Amino acid sequence: MRGFALSENKDKWYVQLKLESEQHKEAFIEHSVAGLTMNVVTEEISNRPKAHLYAFDIEDYLQSNGSVGQLQISQYDLIGQKKDFITFMASRRFKMKQHIQEHFPLSLQAEAEALLIGSREQMPSDMQNAYQTLGITHLFAISGLHVALIVWLMYEMMIRSGIRRETANWVLIIALPLYALLAGGAPSVWRSVSVTEIVLISMLFQRKIAIEDAFSLSIIGFVFLTPWIIFQIGFQLSYLAAFSLIYSSILLKSSQSYLIHSFIITAVCQLIVYPILLYHFYEISISSFLANLVFVPLFSFLILPLNLLLLVLTFLLPFLSNILFIIYEPSRNLLDIFILNLATLPFQMWNPMKPQPWMILLAYINVLVVLLSLERKKKVFLNSLFFFFTLVVIQVAPYMDSSTRITFVNVGQGDCVLIEMPYRKQVIMIDTGGLLRFDQEMWKQTNEPYEIGRQIVLPFLKGKGINTIDTLIITHADADHMEGAEEVLRGVKVKEIHITPGSAGKEVMDDLWMEIEKQRIPIYEKKAGDMILSDYFLFQYLYPMEEIYEGNNDSLVLSMRNNNFHGLFIGDLEEQGELDLVEHYSKGIQQIDVLKVGHHGSKTSSNELFLTLVQPRLAIIPAGFENRYGHPHPEVVERLKELRIPYLQTGTDGTIEVEINKSGDMFVTIHD
Repeated sequence: MRGFALSENKDKWYVQLKLESEQHKEAFIEHSVAGLTMNVVTEEISNRPKAHLYAFDIEDYLQSNGSVGQLQISQYDLIGQKKDFITFMASRRFKMKQHIQEHFPLSLQAEAEALLIGSREQMPSDMQNAYQTLGITHLFAISGLHVALIVWLMYEMMIRSGIRRETANWVLIIALPLYALLAGGAPSVWRSVSVTEIVLISMLFQRKIAIEDAFSLSIIGFVFLTPWIIFQIGFQLSYLAAFSLIYSSILLKSSQSYLIHSFIITAVCQLIVYPILLYHFYEISISSFLANLVFVPLFSFLILPLNLLLLVLTFLLPFLSNILFIIYEPSRNLLDIFILNLATLPFQMWNPMKPQPWMILLAYINVLVVLLSLERKKKVFLNSLFFFFTLVVIQVAPYMDSSTRITFVNVGQGDCVLIEMPYRKQVIMIDTGGLLRFDQEMWKQTNEPYEIGRQIVLPFLKGKGINTIDTLIITHADADHMEGAEEVLRGVKVKEIHITPGSAGKEVMDDLWMEIEKQRIPIYEKKAGDMILSDYFLFQYLYPMEEIYEGNNDSLVLSMRNNNFHGLFIGDLEEQGELDLVEHYSKGIQQIDVLKVGHHGSKTSSNELFLTLVQPRLAIIPAGFENRYGHPHPEVVERLKELRIPYLQTGTDGTIEVEINKSGDMFVTIHD
């Protein structure tokens, strides 16, 4: 269990508590933990490096939430539960979530929780990916439109009930902050609520305030009360989009057509936030311009009101809500199927790379110039050309690199190596990482398992702007080398796959094989003597020498060499395989530049005779941080030290990049 908590001196900490039993878990699930007070004994959380430059960064997350650090609770004594207004509202939100889970059909619960109380924890990953592809993820964040609809409904109900306007305003001023707390208090919610509050209060004092001034006061108040919030992506996107619409009133008034008006709103919002989206997520949806024209009104004026109505009916007239659920659920499930199929259409995402800061600055200058020229109707064509020129610069930037880059990705206890040729003319990936999964009791299992391919490897590829892998090499059929491949295949185009002979029939390969057949990707068994064609290096497989698959010692071993560089990637090869390499390639593998150490530095590999022969300038050990296997083994580490072979470990040092420039010079960079 993880979350934020306040210490006795009011410091905010990110705390983790390991649940010891199913009863322990159920006790916390049944009740709101907001306001829970306990005496704790804590342990220091080891400072592990993040996976790579584009991975989730816990330090950034803590900073954006105003936290001073992390604590692991080893022992605790419950004291009680704090009784105050904030705790009371948190418990109401928890009760609302329980009510939705008890009364809404299972297939509708995630949507209702997202739209009504701002909780997206139950949203399936496939649906989240589909909404992201279509650029409509924002529909499940409680936004200004949600708040405006609720304000309008409440106001109209009060006025039609005979309540005076001044009294209705006071009711809204009191009720809106309560709704913000029930809705989870996301920046988009508080932005809408605070702006509405400022406008309503100004009306009470008969000093109607301009909407841009209300927004300015809102953002000043936010930053004054919680300075750290400026680091939150939701805060940045919410205010940027809102300000873009406020200052685009001339454009919005240029047409009375609903479709054109909607398109202008979508276009302006997309333009103003696209540099920030690229910086944080490395990709943006191209189809969002059209998708929002359809789905924004559908969700705002049909699905959201229906969920509000159904929620009210589950309290007042449960039998009627059950009848409506019978009608609504099938049609809503059909809409989900349509969205999932729509998201599978190609060419919907633009993924250039994570732009450099100067590119972000250039993009924003460009966007402002384009919007001003559209307003003034001057130099529109010229400034539009400037806009597209900026897009081209961002797109082609990674293809201007003349260096060869070999990146050993920190995927935990597993292997993943990415090789990029100069000007990105060829991309080769060796293994994709993965988890060795062990049987767990049902209560320990999560709704969706953690997946290395989706949560580590794909963000790395997207951050670098890699949409195509020319050759994917699966060295052997172990989960920690290939389990992530299925997600990689779904996220980027893979032209062909190389596997070691006899490994295709292993059970661990079943899911991957289904995805390969679905996409009709060519797959080839490779062994010693086979080549990968390249304009820059000689890629040659040195192993295995037979076609009977028996495990680690049948890993594909790849040699990569030219006049300036020689790298050797040996999968999980163990001692016998290493000795075979010594016997058959004694002259071809002497004094290499980079060695990917076999079997994560296990004592069953890294034979002294082999290491003495290859004598690498640098050895890379792909082994997880404080892994359960004790890799790299102390004997291997000692052997490397005795032979004076420098080594780095992905789990402790982070992702390691080896750059070979045009002159053949080698540079090593650690991304931790």
